[in-house]
Amino acid sequence: MSISIKWFPHSWFQIKTIDKIIYIDPAYLTTYFKHYPKRIEFAKWPDPIDGLPEELEKGDIILVTHDHADHCKSVTINRLSRSNTVVVAPKRCVKKLGKKIRIIEPGEEISVDNVSIKAVDAYNTKQGSSTKKVHHKGNGVGYLITLEAKTIYHAGDTDFIPEMRALGAVDAALLPIGGTFTMDMPEATRAAISIKPKIVIPMHRFKANPQEFKNKVEAKSNIKVVPLQIGEVYHLR
Repeated sequence: MSISIKWFPHSWFQIKTIDKIIYIDPAYLTTYFKHYPKRIEFAKWPDPIDGLPEELEKGDIILVTHDHADHCKSVTINRLSRSNTVVVAPKRCVKKLGKKIRIIEPGEEISVDNVSIKAVDAYNTKQGSSTKKVHHKGNGVGYLITLEAKTIYHAGDTDFIPEMRALGAVDAALLPIGGTFTMDMPEATRAAISIKPKIVIPMHRFKANPQEFKNKVEAKSNIKVVPLQIGEVYHLR
């Protein structure tokens, strides 16, 4: 049985099985995608509320990595939620999403309807390639999501951090490559080779060329890199 993985900017994914729909970091809406990746200055990013990028199904689980507006947006989350949708997020997201969320911290593991969700660290480092050190340790998370006997790692906004070396077996790694707020392509290449997933899907790209990232990783490893277009699906088998 395959798991479908669909990407929207920056780090928004839909993960879908025959009976589960999970969203990670659903944020900006239709108009925003018309500008991606041309606008990369934080202060200039539009924040429209004029519809989803397509008719998306409601989610069973919604995971949020941190409280920045391009990852944590209540309007989008509300549109993708039913009354019984479980929303999981770090404590700093309570101000935007309300107290009904399931708060999670790095190192904590929970189970929701046979889906294992483990929060892991995600942060900028002094030596990392990110030029804006706005993600501090303990404020945000990445996720290890295990379902249908597959583990998907969503790194969140992060540099290449030591904790990545201890993630265990990963089938698909969703890694930022854009630089500025996260690791850039060379650093993400080192991260991918350290994690050793079967496939990598680049996210949080900005002006980084995902094909160049694919060439770098695949030249140095047996890892398959899958650059997705907006709304494109990869089937993990």
